[in-house]
Amino acid sequence: MSVDDQASQGEKPGDAPISANSPGNTNTAAVHSGAAKESEDDSKMDRGQLAEAKQYGQRQLVCDLSDRVIDIGFLSVATILLARPLDQWLTKTIGDATGLVAIWPKVGALFIIVTLLHALVSLPLSFYSGHVLEHQYGLSRQSLGKWIGRYTKRNLLALAFGLLIAYGIMGIIWWTGAWWWLVAAGAFFLVSILMGQLAPVLILPLFYKISKLEDDRLSERFQRLSDGTGLKIEGVYRMDMSEETSKANAMLAGLGKTRRVILGDTLLDGFESDEIEVIFAHEVGHHVHRHIWQLILIGLVFSLAGFYVADWTVARWVGSVEGQVDYRHFPAYALPALTLTITLFSQLLEPLQNAISRFFERQCDWYALQKTEMVDAYRSAFQKLAKLNKADPDPHPLEVFLFHSHPPIAERIAMADRMPGT
Repeated sequence: MSVDDQASQGEKPGDAPISANSPGNTNTAAVHSGAAKESEDDSKMDRGQLAEAKQYGQRQLVCDLSDRVIDIGFLSVATILLARPLDQWLTKTIGDATGLVAIWPKVGALFIIVTLLHALVSLPLSFYSGHVLEHQYGLSRQSLGKWIGRYTKRNLLALAFGLLIAYGIMGIIWWTGAWWWLVAAGAFFLVSILMGQLAPVLILPLFYKISKLEDDRLSERFQRLSDGTGLKIEGVYRMDMSEETSKANAMLAGLGKTRRVILGDTLLDGFESDEIEVIFAHEVGHHVHRHIWQLILIGLVFSLAGFYVADWTVARWVGSVEGQVDYRHFPAYALPALTLTITLFSQLLEPLQNAISRFFERQCDWYALQKTEMVDAYRSAFQKLAKLNKADPDPHPLEVFLFHSHPPIAERIAMADRMPGT
């Protein structure tokens, strides 16, 4: 979970002396008020920077909406026009597969072809939004070669995981019949837990250099914030983001023995110790409020609904073509239709998911304020995040409702005004 959604799109993460004051000491904020106030003034956006952030946010939104249109449009074409002819061609090429094992090569070939075509259709927009736009606003430090390498790696990884998921879903359909959607939701739950454990140790290191943070001053603060919360983290890590982006980010990642706090080097090098402590306290808040497990359970409910809708929709579509639905011989050409249905369902459900996420983020912001009592550091931390990431502090409410998983930064800063004594 990242502290800032705009930062996560980057895709995402000289300290002041440490105070000896404890989080419960009401004088903590006052002790640091002078330095924090100066930092706050330096971190505020001026009018030009605010206008640039709003323009960048609007262009990001256009790119995001365009990407969704391309996704739905391509999957619709693949479902209606491409899937069956491709299935028939593969049958002639590979052979008329009748057994469950024998049909797997056709499923894999169909999935790979459709996925690669999708990546090809999406490439111009991906290049513009991920490379051109980021360079236009001074947020990316990637060369063209590095962007191509990262884009290729990301798509190959998505292809590999997607292929496993496609095989898994089709296998579940063939072996469990009409109740496949229920089994698939349970499998999704287990995969979510597995990916939660593996992501920080296997996935993130493929894209960023991550090393254990060796800073006794910060470690002391982090330990103090963790005491009494039951939070057991494997460690605090530094993620090298600065070679690719000027954006900053922090996240609580992993489950069980892999749970860790990851701080971007852009954050560690550009933020004061008090500000970093507030951000770390926000991440601790996710643990205290058990957000990771709540999100996994919510995901289980949503996946149950999504897979049920997919079964209801695709079964009728296949039935209109085949005359009846035989789950034991569920056709490979139905795979794009499954993907399209689940994608549409996810997009329709996104505002609700985002509302839940924003509620969780507000809980963590309030937790950080109460735990640290560093109101000025809290304000300046979010002002710096907005400035570094060129995040519009106050986007249109409809945009927030439909697309934002985090509250607007202006709203998050305003929360500090509710703290006693401010």
